[in-house]
Amino acid sequence: MLGAALGLAAGLVPDGARANGGLLGSVEFRAGSLEGIPAWQRVVAKMKEEAALIRACDEDISACPSPRVIAWRAKVRSLRGLPLQTQLRQLNLFLNQIVPYLTDEENFGQEDYWTTPLEFLRRAGDCEDYAIIKFASLLELGVPNERMRVVVVMDTLRNLPHALLSVEAEGQVYLLDSLFDVVLTDDRSLPYVPTYSVNLTQRWAHLPASTVGGGNRSN
Repeated sequence: MLGAALGLAAGLVPDGARANGGLLGSVEFRAGSLEGIPAWQRVVAKMKEEAALIRACDEDISACPSPRVIAWRAKVRSLRGLPLQTQLRQLNLFLNQIVPYLTDEENFGQEDYWTTPLEFLRRAGDCEDYAIIKFASLLELGVPNERMRVVVVMDTLRNLPHALLSVEAEGQVYLLDSLFDVVLTDDRSLPYVPTYSVNLTQRWAHLPASTVGGGNRSN
């Protein structure tokens, strides 16, 4: 899953660092483009292609490719107009439960493969795939791209790479995680060290604050 990090340092903008203000207490560096993450570039391009299929499904249930897609579209419709925290809680719980977890090796015979929402609903997926469909769903519900990121972290408790979705709202960062049905906040003491994050237009690299002399944010 960390395969998409290859080439991340290319195009890094050092003056984009924010000590102690980055995700999960990191120092983050804003990069100039998505070129270092081809898996995410492919997803972004494919999501644009899938938009017509999703519209057709919304207009005619018989055009929906699977029962999971029907259920997802119904959930997104049910969340329109609700408070953001309600949307986050219900969406996170729904998507964590409707699709089984499946590693990329089991699913695609590859070490690292990022799925689009329709691919995920058809074939299942792993942690970044849950984060991607949550990102796409919230975009549709009106959450701005600039307030969200798919975040790749190292889970130091399990010693495994992991991914989740961050959503910034009202001075708080909320974390939608496939490991937790409740929505967390990034001021919690979590065993996550972020390595990079992305949205539709931007990418960031992350370093622990202690490695660049920034100290640790208190939790």
